[in-house]
Amino acid sequence: MEMTDMPPTNGGLRDSILDTIGDTPIVRVNRMGPKNVELYVKLEAFNPAGSVKDRFAKEAIETAETSGALSPGQTVIEATSGNTGIGLALVCAAKGYPLVVTMAENFSVERRKLMRFLGAKVVLTPASEKGSGMVAKAEELAAKHGWFLARQFENEANANVHSKTTALEIIRDFDGKGPDYWVSGFGTGGTLKGVSRIFRKACPSTKIIVTEPDNVPLLGSGIEQARDADGRPSSSHPMFRPHLMQGWSPDFVPKLAEDAQKAGVIDAFQPVSGDDALRVARDLAMKEGIFCGISGGATFAAALHVAENAPDGSRILAMLPDTGERYMSTVLFDDVSEVMTDEEMEISASTSGYRFGGSGAVAPVSTDVAKPEITRMVDKIIADEPVVLFALEWCEFCWSVRKMFAAAGISYRSVDLDSVALQTDNLGGEMRPVLREKTGAPTIPQIFVGGVHVGGATETFDAFNDGSLKTMLSEADVAFDPSMNKDAYSFLPTWLHPR
Repeated sequence: MEMTDMPPTNGGLRDSILDTIGDTPIVRVNRMGPKNVELYVKLEAFNPAGSVKDRFAKEAIETAETSGALSPGQTVIEATSGNTGIGLALVCAAKGYPLVVTMAENFSVERRKLMRFLGAKVVLTPASEKGSGMVAKAEELAAKHGWFLARQFENEANANVHSKTTALEIIRDFDGKGPDYWVSGFGTGGTLKGVSRIFRKACPSTKIIVTEPDNVPLLGSGIEQARDADGRPSSSHPMFRPHLMQGWSPDFVPKLAEDAQKAGVIDAFQPVSGDDALRVARDLAMKEGIFCGISGGATFAAALHVAENAPDGSRILAMLPDTGERYMSTVLFDDVSEVMTDEEMEISASTSGYRFGGSGAVAPVSTDVAKPEITRMVDKIIADEPVVLFALEWCEFCWSVRKMFAAAGISYRSVDLDSVALQTDNLGGEMRPVLREKTGAPTIPQIFVGGVHVGGATETFDAFNDGSLKTMLSEADVAFDPSMNKDAYSFLPTWLHPR
C-alpha cells in the first residue's frame, strides 16, 4: 500500500463502528524523560474497544469472510488475555457473529465483564495452565463444535493489518521518514512483525527496540521455542516465569514474534521490571494525563531507558497498546483508594457544609401533610401485598434491596414513587408524607412484610442477617431460599461501603 492509499484522519460520518478502528494519535510526552530528545506515544486506546487488538479483530474476521473460512452466523472462538477478545467481541457484535473466548482465570476481571457486556461467552481456564492452557481449550472447542478459530498467535492477518495501517500511520505522522527509535513489547508478535517489515523498507534507519519483562526474556534469550510438526508450541518456553505485564510474553514464543526475530529486524532488546512498568504507568497518568495499562507503562519505561543514551534530537516512539481502565482490579490500582483519604477528609472538613460526621447542611424535611385518600391507598397496598418495597426506580439503596431479594428468591411488589405511572397527579409525591407518618422516617426505600414495617435498606439488611426477616417471611407465607446466607450488606455498591 502506498502512502496515498492511507485513509483520511478520523472524523466525519462512518457507516459502522468498525470504520473507526485505526488511525490512532501520536502524542508528545513533555514532562518525563531527558530534554535532549523527543518522546512520543502512539495511543492505541483510541480504538473503539480500547486497544491495539481492534485492528487484528477486524482484519481476522474480514479476511476469513473473504476466504470463506468463516460462514455467516458461524461462532468465532479465540484464546486471549483480554484485549483481542474485547476487540473480537466488538467486531462480532457489529457483524452478527456469536463469540466464545477462552481466557486464563488470572487476567483482570474487567476484561471478562467487557467481553460479556459485548455479548461474548467467556470460558475460564486454570491459571496454572498458563497461556498454553487457554489456547488448547480454544482448539478443543473449535474442533468439537466446528467453530472458526481466529489463531491470533500465528494468523498472518495479525501482522498484515499492522503493515497496512499502523506502520503507514507512523511514517505519515513522522513526515514520511519514521521515528529514530520505535519501541514495542510483544504479545502475539503481530504488531512487531507487521510494523518492522515496513520500517525496514520505508525507513531503514529507524531502530527497532523490543521490550520484555526483565524476568522473562523469551526472545532476548535466543533460546528457540520447541514446536510440534504443525509448528505450534509443544511446551512452555524454558525462560517463562510469571510476570506482571498482561498481554505480553505468553509462556511460549508465538510464531509471528519468532518470524520477526528470524527476519533480523530487531536492533536491540530492552528488558523492563514490573516495578518500573507500574511506576511509569502511574507517572504517565499523573504527569501527562495519559492513561494506559501496565504493558503501556512497561513500553514507555523501555523508551525512557533508550532515551538515556540516544543522540541529541532523537525522536523516540513507544506503542501504548491499551487503556488503564481494564486494570482497575490489578496491582496497578492497589494504591488508589476507593474511599476518601485522610487528606481528602481534611479538605472536606475545611468548610462546614456537606461533610461526613460533621454538623453540615441537612436536607430539608418535607412539611407536606398526609392526605386521607392517599393514606387509604397506601394502607391497601400494604395489606394486599405480602412483601412491598416503596422505592425509587434508580436509587442505589433500593437496587441493593432488590438484588438481595432476588438472590434470596423473595417475591415482592415494588412501588416506585418516581415512576412515570406515579408521576400522574404527583401520586408518588403524595405517598411520601404518608410513608413518613407511618414509619417515622423520611427516607426511601421502606419495606413492609405481612403488613409489618421492617424499615429502610439497612434495617432490612440487619433483619436478614439476624434471621428475623426470614421469620417474618415464614409467618406471611412468603417463599424464600433458606440456603442464601450471603451478608446482605454485600449487595450495596462499593461507594456505599464505609469511608
